[in-house]
Amino acid sequence: MRIISGSARGKRLATFDGNSIRPTSDRVREALFSMLFSRLGNFSDRRVLDLYAGSGALSLEALSRGACHATLIDDGRQAANLIEHNASTCQLQDKISLIRGQVIDKLALTQGSAPFDLIFVDPPYDKGLIIPTLEKISDLSLLAEDGIVCIELSSKESLPDRVGHLQCIAQRRYGASQVGLLTRCHCEEPQT
Repeated sequence: MRIISGSARGKRLATFDGNSIRPTSDRVREALFSMLFSRLGNFSDRRVLDLYAGSGALSLEALSRGACHATLIDDGRQAANLIEHNASTCQLQDKISLIRGQVIDKLALTQGSAPFDLIFVDPPYDKGLIIPTLEKISDLSLLAEDGIVCIELSSKESLPDRVGHLQCIAQRRYGASQVGLLTRCHCEEPQT
């Protein structure tokens, strides 16, 4: 797995041992960043929140492309070690903040850094974490007015059109994975 573009382009990222963790493939990451670029333009000075961060590849890619800071949350010890190692490899360690713990429990800690221009949500597949995580992002108003939530989920899972004040604007399938983009909707009543 490598950084695709930007200041850390070509840097090889360390990944997890075994099959228990599923990092976003380079192909899906490249397609995802193409979708994001077409909606956000460049990444300069964007603030990133990376939930279920794993190896940190998504936020490191955004930082490599010009984002100014990324806050990453993951509860795994191996994930924390990988994130720190990969950030150092990419010479981006000064641009990250790492929070260890359960995402749902720790999200409130990010309110002081909010709003975020880009929020990555990549929970373990088929664990029922999608809706509660999106509800918490909506409830805490973590997304900037023109920001995007990018969620990766199993192609077997469904992503509602709306969760709270977040509305799905795009969805693409890539084999066993799918990617959804959500923005803030200016609706009267939040839905789940």
